[in-house]
Amino acid sequence: MKNEILTHLNDPGRLEKLYRSNKAPFTQEFRAIYPDLKGNPLAEFWNERLRYESDDISWGTSRDLLLVVLASLVAGFIAKIPAYLPVEEEFFYPRNIGFIVFPLLTAYFAWKNKLQAYKTALLGAIMLVSLVYINLLPGTTTTDTLVLACLHLPLLLWAVLGAAFTGNDFNNYSRRLGYLRFNGDLLVMTALLVIAGVIMTGITIGLFAIIGLQIEQFYAEYIGVFGAAAIPIVATHLTQTNPQLVNKVSPVIAKIFSPLVLIMLTIYLIAIPFSGKDPYNDRDFLILFNILLIGVMALIFFSIADNSRKEQDATSTWILLLLAIVTIVVNSIALSAIMFRIAEWGITPNRLAVLGSNILILFNLILVTGSLFRSITKKSDITALGRSIAAYLPVYFIWVVIVVFLFPVLFGFK
Repeated sequence: MKNEILTHLNDPGRLEKLYRSNKAPFTQEFRAIYPDLKGNPLAEFWNERLRYESDDISWGTSRDLLLVVLASLVAGFIAKIPAYLPVEEEFFYPRNIGFIVFPLLTAYFAWKNKLQAYKTALLGAIMLVSLVYINLLPGTTTTDTLVLACLHLPLLLWAVLGAAFTGNDFNNYSRRLGYLRFNGDLLVMTALLVIAGVIMTGITIGLFAIIGLQIEQFYAEYIGVFGAAAIPIVATHLTQTNPQLVNKVSPVIAKIFSPLVLIMLTIYLIAIPFSGKDPYNDRDFLILFNILLIGVMALIFFSIADNSRKEQDATSTWILLLLAIVTIVVNSIALSAIMFRIAEWGITPNRLAVLGSNILILFNLILVTGSLFRSITKKSDITALGRSIAAYLPVYFIWVVIVVFLFPVLFGFK
């Protein structure tokens, strides 16, 4: 997209066509390169146009809407496979939950970004191999390696979706950051649609109950399942055709919650010694500790992804620096706890998976903290923050591949 914009910078018709065919990527790439284009009359025009907040909602072309409807129906049918085929729910859903939506969203972005044929085939092959592999993997829901593979496989599919989102310019850091911002916007839009769906469900069931018809089971098995499967697809379409809808909501949420999370996390660390709980001997507490760590990391990532496209805000950068430092403390406690448990009770698939994840997160946090400090001391600009996140994302992908495909073999499928 960036190359297309630069190539056709003096061709108003071509720029308009590019914008209408893919509004969100056009907007993101134009904003990234605009500082180098200041003074060009057409660039100035597009800058003002993209900054203008339209009140109109775009539903896309009729072809776009048809594809969204078809994709939603396909997702619903995939989610209902245990009802149509002799497949047990306990077997199907843990292994295949990620395949309900991720392949369809990947196909959507491959189509929207005009992904090269061989790259599309490669992403399709990865998904197909993953689908066959996870369904042939022996074990039950009590098998550690199978549980780990099922938990990490959606992350693998998420990474494949990211490759489709970045299009033919995977090494472009701004596109990777755009993918993180898309995830934040998608979460917001999905939450709004879920709330609307819950309200509609309550009203519908209540109205039918008034006339003596109990539709709860039918509604849950069909309307509810198809609706839940369709929500991420519809939310994705809305965020891509109407980037103005939520692209200001996610930053506001991050800006509000970053200082609140910093205060909460600091108080939490101080309170732990007085609580009688510790992650060294309490396995459930360690699990919750790591979930907290992942949540805070996600908040930092989304905040940095958004800040990297704006002018530097010293207050926000200081808050993120302090939050990153406190998160390093949290990660260090979790890392020392899992190392203690390995020393005391030996290596298991779960402990090794947590150990590896904590080590990767610790290195990433150190890189992010260093970038934040250099940004505050004016030794680097705000874009370096984004690069510290974007450049490290493939490392997580490699670790996920190891857990999904190698752990079962290394531990004898136990």
